[in-house]
Amino acid sequence: MLALTRKTKQNERKKEVQGWLMTSPYLIFSLIFFLIPLVWSIFLIFQRWDLIAPTAVFIGLANFKEALTSPRIWQAFLSTYRFMLFFVPLVIVGSIILALIVNSVPHFKSLFAVGFFVPYLASGVVVTMIVRGILAYTSPLNTMLRSIFGASPDWLGTPALAILVISLMIVWKYAGYYALIFMAGLQSIPTELYEAASIDGANAWTGFWRITLPNLYPAFYTVLILAIGATFAIFTEPYLLTSGGPQNATLTWQLEIYYQAFEQFRASYGATVALLNAVVTLLTILIIRRLIEIWGRRSGTTSS
Repeated sequence: MLALTRKTKQNERKKEVQGWLMTSPYLIFSLIFFLIPLVWSIFLIFQRWDLIAPTAVFIGLANFKEALTSPRIWQAFLSTYRFMLFFVPLVIVGSIILALIVNSVPHFKSLFAVGFFVPYLASGVVVTMIVRGILAYTSPLNTMLRSIFGASPDWLGTPALAILVISLMIVWKYAGYYALIFMAGLQSIPTELYEAASIDGANAWTGFWRITLPNLYPAFYTVLILAIGATFAIFTEPYLLTSGGPQNATLTWQLEIYYQAFEQFRASYGATVALLNAVVTLLTILIIRRLIEIWGRRSGTTSS
């Protein structure tokens, strides 16, 4: 019995070692590219360092004071929420519509799902350059608009239009990905609910609002949190299309971090902006998460 117990412990220890070995590539990757930079950035926020000087100078909370009073930081704060007002509703509605369409297809659902997922895998740089060409003043689109209406919009020179264009680009990128999450939610809804509602005289519209949407709460919850996180990570599209303009209307947190750290060579101040971005992102997600949970309890889809 003692030998059997010892052998069992040895097997468990062997499996534990194998588990650590299997996960070690990811752990090493996380340590090198996430944990070490995080610790280094926390050190930098209390320093003044320009990426060139051999040593950093301790300045306490001076970076925070400057950031909290900087017009650019407040503009980045407001711009991110403007993107959120455009992007989040559009991507949620668009992904739900895509999910409903694909879910209603009798055959080749997987093929359609993969097709809608392709934009998520596409290079953001390539897509942005294509859109830039489409919206150029001499592009066929603008030439046609001028021939019909006598003028063409300044797509990237007007703040509202620039935000809308970039938001639509990001919606196109993420809608297929989020639609897959909603499809999983749709397939988990029992068909008996729709049959019972049909017997009671409910039409398709009533069934959507009374059955489909409440039962999509877990998927809706997940997509909403992911979409908010994506809003705070917008970089490629405004960087290549507008460089934060016009009038800093598309200046996002990520653009400001890049500008301060790699164009102004203020690495410590850029780290401070990154920390503020993380705090604002966390607070925004917590507030919206709380509101969604309240909706879930009121609709009866969750009890906690």
